[in-house]
Amino acid sequence: MNTDRRLQPAAELPKVIGHRGAAGHAPENTLVGLRKAHELGARWVEFDVMLTAEGTPVLFHDETLERTTNGVGRLADHRWEDLRGLDAGSWFSPAFRGERIPSLHQALAVLGRLNLGANVELKPSRDQEATTGVIAAKTLQESWPATLPAPLLSSFSEKALAAAADQAPEFPRALLVGKVPGDWQARCDALGATALHAGARHLTRKRAQEIVAAGYALRVYTVNEPTAARKFYDWGAESLFSDFPDRITPP
Repeated sequence: MNTDRRLQPAAELPKVIGHRGAAGHAPENTLVGLRKAHELGARWVEFDVMLTAEGTPVLFHDETLERTTNGVGRLADHRWEDLRGLDAGSWFSPAFRGERIPSLHQALAVLGRLNLGANVELKPSRDQEATTGVIAAKTLQESWPATLPAPLLSSFSEKALAAAADQAPEFPRALLVGKVPGDWQARCDALGATALHAGARHLTRKRAQEIVAAGYALRVYTVNEPTAARKFYDWGAESLFSDFPDRITPP
C-alpha cells in the first residue's frame, strides 16, 4: 500500500459538501438527494457505500434497514434484487414515496450527468471491512465518470480504507473520526491519507490548528448552522459537510 501522503495528491474540494446528498431536504443516500444537492448549488456530495449479501455496492448508511426504508433486518443479509424494490423515501416525507435504495453504479451515472464530485464513505457491515473497501474502489475504478475529478474515499474503518488503498492507490483518502485521537497523524500516514474528517461536536480550536499546521486538510461534519460554519472556517477547516448546503456561506 502507498503510505506516502506526498504521493497522494489531495482533491480540490469546495468549501461546502452536501452530506448524504442533501439530507436536510431529501431522503439521505438517494438519487433524488443527489439531484437536490445539485439543485441547491452544491458541487460535491458525500454518500455512504455498503455491500449487499452478494456484494453489490449500494448507497446506505445504517447497518439495518428499518430507519430509512420499509425493510427489516441487516442490509448485508439481503440480496440486491430484494432491496431494490424497498421504499427509501416515505420515512422522510410522503412526497418521496417510492424512492429507492440506489446502487453505486446508478449513483455514478447521476454524478456524471450533473457534474457532481463525490466523497465516497466506505460504510462496511460487520466483518466486511476489507471486502467493502476493495469492491467499492474497484467499482469506482471501472465506472467513475471520466469528466469528474477523482473521488475522495473516506471511512471510520481503517481496514476498509487500507483495502481500498491497495486496490486503488490513485484515489485520495481521508480518515474519518468522531473525536480526534492523539495518534491521528500516525493513523493518517499509515493509510496514505491526506485529510482528516472530524466530528464537529468534539473538535477544538487547538486540535484543528494542529491538524492544519501539520499539512493535512481538515474537513468537518455535520455543520448545519452558519455561526458554527464561520467558527470552523476560522479554525482552518478546508470544507464542511452539511445536510443543508444552501445554508452555509463559504468565506
